[in-house]
Amino acid sequence: MEINVKEINAFEREISVHVPWAELEDGFNKHAKKFSKKVNLRGFRPGKVPMKVLLKQFKPAMEADFVEHALNLYYLQALKEKDLLPVNKAEVEKVDFEHEGDMSFTAKFEIEPGIKLPKLRKRAFKVQKTNYVHDQEDIDNVILDLRRNHSTMETVETGAEEGNFILADLQKVEPSGLPIIGKKLEKQYLKVGGGVIKDENLDKLKGAKPEDKIRVQLTENEQGEKSEYEVTVINVEKEVLPEINEEFIKKVDPEAKTEEELRANVETRIVDNYQQRSQEAFERQLSDAMIEKVNPEFPPSMVESYLDHMVEDIKQSGQPGAEDLDEAKVRETYQSVAERNMKWFLVRKAIIKENELEVTKDEVQVEVQRLIDRSRNHAKEIEKYYKKPSNRTRIQDDLMEKKILDYLQKFAKIKEVEVNTKNLRQQEAHEHG
Repeated sequence: MEINVKEINAFEREISVHVPWAELEDGFNKHAKKFSKKVNLRGFRPGKVPMKVLLKQFKPAMEADFVEHALNLYYLQALKEKDLLPVNKAEVEKVDFEHEGDMSFTAKFEIEPGIKLPKLRKRAFKVQKTNYVHDQEDIDNVILDLRRNHSTMETVETGAEEGNFILADLQKVEPSGLPIIGKKLEKQYLKVGGGVIKDENLDKLKGAKPEDKIRVQLTENEQGEKSEYEVTVINVEKEVLPEINEEFIKKVDPEAKTEEELRANVETRIVDNYQQRSQEAFERQLSDAMIEKVNPEFPPSMVESYLDHMVEDIKQSGQPGAEDLDEAKVRETYQSVAERNMKWFLVRKAIIKENELEVTKDEVQVEVQRLIDRSRNHAKEIEKYYKKPSNRTRIQDDLMEKKILDYLQKFAKIKEVEVNTKNLRQQEAHEHG
């Protein structure tokens, strides 16, 4: 068998395969015997039809049947011989075969390209690291959220006030006031002075009582289009927050005994969360900077495969709307994400190979033990979880990612900046209008 490989670009290959009849003959004859068992000819038992008779009657069909089998066999053999691993289904062309003649064909496919990394020097790329400066309001907000999570609701008899909640049925109506069939939302909670209930809607709903019918305009989409709804009030309720006492503290944080200890533990979590946010953004910048420096070519089929898996994951997730998923929209939305991740996959692999990075079983075990020690209340569950090999593989991947990013950090010029969380809160308030 003769095999020629043509490199079209970094990831596309075309192989030309030529197999002489001498190599094909035995295979063709065996295939002919199988073929003869499938035909019925008067005067011959199935499987006992002579070759000459078969060829006279069924030669084109026999050739086509054999080629279908032989193409896959010799294609795989050629890949193995040339140490090629396609990442997509090959396009097979120029197939040529006749009985007692040689067979030839070409196959085009994509492979995972080899990446040549540039020689890195100190300060090869610039990255920024953000240090967040929190304040007491951050702590107060977390405590408030904890209280709201354990709040109760009480009926309001005197009419809705700002901050109350209205339990209501919402019926979409025509400008004329006629209800639109199929556009009714039952038993919805509306916060008076929050979300969609503000501005003119706020004034309309103040003082509302059960059985009141109130016409409001609600924003329906990102474009700001508004529709008329008739709100039928079922009940008006107010949120009652629990006091910060010993019972509440024990419920939300068993490790704290006093409000001071609760606030200290909350502050520790806030610091940890902001540090993690900072580290994740920093690591993302590091990997993005390396991607930009290498700018690897990638096979389109690998991106398509990535998007296929993403679409399938969303379908299997059971999320609202997953059944009527707009696959084209998902692909369009995540195309750039898929391309970026594919580039990082290739760069990451090249870094591991070039620097002979590895994660040992002992390193994985140390990390698992650290996670167990950190979560004393759930130690047994975590220990059981990481006995599963696939979950330990995730730890291994995370540790490898850290080694790669630690390596890249040696070549980064890092600019540290401080950001007050007060500014973040103001920005979020502005974004939510």
